[in-house]
Order: sequence, then structure tokens, then C-alpha cells
Amino acid sequence: MRKTGLAAKGAKVVLVPPEQSADLRDYFNKHTKTDKLDSRVLARLPLLHPEGLREVDNLGPAEALRRAVRHRSAIQRRRIQAMQRLDALVELLGPGYADVLGSGDYTKSALAVLERWGGPEGTEEGWPAPRRRPARQDERGHFGTGKAEELLAAADEAIALWEASGGLDFPELAQDIAAEARIVRALGTELAAIEERVGALYKEAGPTGIVEPAPGLGVTLAAGILGRTGDLDRFANLSGVRAFTGLVPKVDQSGLGDNPRGPTKTGDPGLRQALYMAADHARKVDPTLAERYHRLVVDKGKHQGSALCSVAPVLMSRIAACWRNGTRYELRDTDGRVITEDEGRAICAERYKVTPELRAKRRKASAAKTLKGRASRRRKESAEAAPASGPPEAQTSPHEAA
Repeated sequence: MRKTGLAAKGAKVVLVPPEQSADLRDYFNKHTKTDKLDSRVLARLPLLHPEGLREVDNLGPAEALRRAVRHRSAIQRRRIQAMQRLDALVELLGPGYADVLGSGDYTKSALAVLERWGGPEGTEEGWPAPRRRPARQDERGHFGTGKAEELLAAADEAIALWEASGGLDFPELAQDIAAEARIVRALGTELAAIEERVGALYKEAGPTGIVEPAPGLGVTLAAGILGRTGDLDRFANLSGVRAFTGLVPKVDQSGLGDNPRGPTKTGDPGLRQALYMAADHARKVDPTLAERYHRLVVDKGKHQGSALCSVAPVLMSRIAACWRNGTRYELRDTDGRVITEDEGRAICAERYKVTPELRAKRRKASAAKTLKGRASRRRKESAEAAPASGPPEAQTSPHEAA
């Protein structure tokens, strides 16, 4: 690893956890932050908490793989947001368009249609052209005559719907749809380019190819994990690797009580997302992980998110152990027998399948749905004491009505 800055001059550079320095600074002075106070805090940390300091062992943002992985995540988020805006515009255009073109992740043919003919009516360059040649609107022929006829039927439905509702400026809406379609296509091109670059950087960072063979991991997820964790030999033990993921439970101990709570969520959120997705794939291939997932969901009543957050750090520990030992991940049955990937999929599907009914039962309601169905105290009181619609002298109190 290259040394830069102070480390190149022979100084030992350590990384101070921001939370610890902030807590110690608050201890010295709760309402003041000065450079002098910070220097005193940093000088005392090696004496007060030496095990919390570790030497800087990577280049941080200057690491090419880490920067490329985060850049890919940023492009992916922007593309998803553009897709969501495009969904909203297509839904505004007419209800039949989503059924024909799909939603959420449009194909190249669908994007080409939305970019060129984003409205049901217009000039000669608009809808009359595909009406005359419905089978030629995509140069690769992926959008045939049948789909084109369905699209024209959706256009007629949209015209009839908006004529009955007072009309809509279709040309202006078509321009907005075309703009979003161009943005989605451009981001898709950039995403493909950055993924190719990430793949090349991953091969340089992990030439032995130990991370990728783990179940549930392709080049993209493997690069995302390795780019965010760095060299896994830098951790003192596997417990440190699990803690770095932020998916280990918080500890709340007092006397004889031990109450583990939710995950700590410290560290890189992109790493947690990559491990969560990898765990969801791995539990369909690795019987040992599938057994753990099945036990948590079926026997202990956990919902899917909680079970995957328990499987993910186990998968990360195994990947780190393989990296540190220089060996590849081996699939094994619950009895320790080495199996192939096809055998693992068959075992997981046969023994540890979670039915859709049970999955729906274990699914946790979102906070928005919970709050929407719950009335506050003020709403309950106002409902009980709501006055009648008649004159004041004719109103009856809630107690008299009861």
C-alpha cells in the first residue's frame, strides 16, 4: 500500500472514530468547540482508548475501486429516480400505457417509443407515423405489430379520457416524457460504462478471485463489497469484520439483563445494501444460510428484512475467512457434505421454502401504513364530542346520547 502525506515522512497516522472524539470533547466542555480543545482531545485518546485507534491502511477516497463503486451507486440512484419521474409522467398520460410499456425499468424499445412518440396525438412526426407503420418504430424489430396495436389502443383511450376531462396539452407532456426518456437512456449508458470499469478494477484488487465465487455474488456485488471493505486482512478478527458492516445488533447489558436491539448501522450504507442483496441470493443456494433464514422466519416469527440482516453478517464473515485463508467458498449441506451449486438450489427449494402466505404474514407494515390506520387522541376526542348539525338548543351531549 502506498504511503502519502505524514505517513511518507515516517509519522504513524491513526484513525480516530469521530463519535469517540466528539464524546470526549463534550466531556471537557459541552458547549464549546475550538481547535485547542480538539488538540487536547486527540492527544488524550491514545491513553484513554488505545484499542479504538488503528493505523490508516488505505488511501480512502483516493482508492480507485472504492471511488468507482460509489460512483456506480450514485448513477444507479439517479437512474432509479429518473425512472420514477418517467413512471409518473406515463401514468399522467393514460392508464393503458403502463400496461403496454411496463413500468419501473423500461426496455430499450419502450424508451425509444417514449422518446420519439411520447403523446397520443401531434404533427406528422408524431403519432400518425406509427399509425401508418406500427411495426417499424424500433429499428431492431423488438417491438412488433401486436405491441404497436396495443399502444395505439392505449393512445385512443388516453384521448377519449382527457377529452371527457377537459383536455390535456399532449405536445408539452410529450416533450417532458421525451426528456426523461433521454435522461434514462444516458444514465443507462453511463451505468454500463462504469460497471465495465468496476469489473476491471475488481480484478486488480482481488486477482485471486476469492470474493466472487461466494453464493449470491456476481462481479458487481463482489466489487461493491471489496471496494467498501478494502483488504480484509487489515481486521484483527472476524468480529471486527462483522462490526464494520453495521449489521450486528446493538448491545444493551446491565447486571443480569442482556437485551440485544436493532443493528448498529455504522459504517458504509452501500456495504449494507450490497450484503443484504447478496444474502437474499445466497440463502437460495447455500443450505446452511437457508436453514438459518428459514428458522428465523418460520420458527421465530421474524420478517424477511430482519432475517436477511442476520444472514448477511454471517455471509460476510465467511467471505472474510476465505480471503484471510486464501481459499474459495465451499458450498456444504447442513451435515457438512460438500455439494454443487445445483444441488444447493435443489436442497434449499425442497427443505427451506417459505410459502408466500407465511411471507405475507411475517411482512412488517410500514410506518406510514401504521400511522394512517391509527387515530390520535385528539381525533378520538373530537369524534366523540362532535356537535350535531342542528341549532344549539337541539344539540345533545355525548353522555345523554349514550
